Amino acid sequence: VQLQASGGGLVQAGGSLSLACTASGRTRRTLNTGWFRQAPGKEREFVASISWTGGITRYTNSVKGRFTISRDTANNTVYLQMRDLKPEDTAVYYCAADGSAVSRAPLTLREYDYWGRGTLVTVSS
Repeated sequence: VQLQASGGGLVQAGGSLSLACTASGRTRRTLNTGWFRQAPGKEREFVASISWTGGITRYTNSVKGRFTISRDTANNTVYLQMRDLKPEDTAVYYCAADGSAVSRAPLTLREYDYWGRGTLVTVSS
């Protein structure tokens, strides 16, 4: 399974961006998918996740009400819509997929089996 993250860029504080994560390769079904981010000098942290059914979503507290995760099953793509961006949202954003058949929205890095290469989001003040 390969994951391709896209949509990063430079935006001013208060602006919006939408990230996309597209899965390809040997996947016969939709996968539970999450977004993580890693700021310079910091550990990678959970941002949001969505179950393969789309029925379960989870967010870290700092993005609740500002970020929305969704999926387009037909196109094997998961989106992260980000609004009211803040300088502290600046990071490389990674998408990850969980190979479990259970419909869930994992929170921790160790629960994910596949990782994309990341896309940089920079929010200027």
